[in-house]
Amino acid sequence: MSDIKSIKQRFGIIGVSPLLDRALEKAVRVAPTDISVLVTGESGVGKEAIPKIIHGLSHRKHAPYIAVNCGAIPEGTIDSELFGHEKGAFTGATGARKGYFEEADGGTIFLDEVGELPMPSQVRLLRVLETGEFIRVGASRANKIDVRVVGATNVGMLEAIKNGKFREDLYYRLNTVEINLPPLRERPADIHLLFRKFASDFANKYHLPPVRLDDEAVRLLEQYRWPGNIRQLRNLAEQMSVIETSRLVGKDVLKAYLPQVDASNLPALANTRVSDGVSNADFAKEREALYKLLFDMRAEINALKNAVATGEGLYEGMQREYPKIGNELSTNERPEFGREGQITFVDNEQYEDFNEDENTIEIENLSLVDKEIELIKKALDKSGGKRKVAAKELGISERTLYRKIKQYNLE
Repeated sequence: MSDIKSIKQRFGIIGVSPLLDRALEKAVRVAPTDISVLVTGESGVGKEAIPKIIHGLSHRKHAPYIAVNCGAIPEGTIDSELFGHEKGAFTGATGARKGYFEEADGGTIFLDEVGELPMPSQVRLLRVLETGEFIRVGASRANKIDVRVVGATNVGMLEAIKNGKFREDLYYRLNTVEINLPPLRERPADIHLLFRKFASDFANKYHLPPVRLDDEAVRLLEQYRWPGNIRQLRNLAEQMSVIETSRLVGKDVLKAYLPQVDASNLPALANTRVSDGVSNADFAKEREALYKLLFDMRAEINALKNAVATGEGLYEGMQREYPKIGNELSTNERPEFGREGQITFVDNEQYEDFNEDENTIEIENLSLVDKEIELIKKALDKSGGKRKVAAKELGISERTLYRKIKQYNLE
């Protein structure tokens, strides 16, 4: 652990997260070797620090270290930039030129955003990794080179391979050792430490006292998701250092600098696919119908509770809460009330005996399924078996009515 502390001090790394320490330990272990390394992690987590550590602790530390952003070089010139070109290789090539790999000979080359490399460049890179040889653009002979390759990416490489955007053989050749840097939201204990470091740096830069946060602001800072990770936190510290006149910042002021600070942290479903022959529109309709049924059931339960608590007529209460069901009930099914608030349903004019010794409630024939079946039968009888007319009478779609008929075997 003392080695990790010294590494942090030497390379200016701030943090006490075990996930960060694990990544640094792997970097220290692979540094003395010449194997290729792939650094993964979200954008803004500080992936560029890992290749510097690997180079600085390797036997190549006195040789060149070159960092290349592959995503910033146009596709038409990237081969020339990486591997060089000969005179006359293309329009404007007035002389031979070394590429980044030749310039890094004997040292380390860091290929940031390596997942953005075009396919022809991936083939050339694979040859360098496997044989240590490369060919300049426009040349006919290969050149030997001794260079350590460290790549970094914030894209899902396996998904890129599946989509045909990255070569599988190159991925496994480049990814001899993978070092993953955790996002800032998984390092809550490091967030305030980093903010204080950035605030101190910008205070020195702009000759101002450093910005500080009160306790509530610190809690808000640590609870935020930080989609831009360390880069976003650094920009926040710089903005506050320049703009805020008060050097002690509270929660309300901090909120103004954090976009969507009250947004939910729950993941969202995207590109939802509905199978089994059901369209998205049908799925939405079924979902809305389900929601309506749940709300209606809640209304009926509330009506029952009111009737029990107050002795109010159950039928009248249900009519207020759920008028459609109330209107469909026949007179033979409406509830009657006995003494002391006891309730029973009348069915075919057969009454249940009341229990005069106990304040009990006897409710019969209150099944929603039974009521639904009965309403469907009545609507079909009334329409003479015409399902379209019956569906309109019930206030549902014909397709839903057809499904209910099959479900309850009402053919």
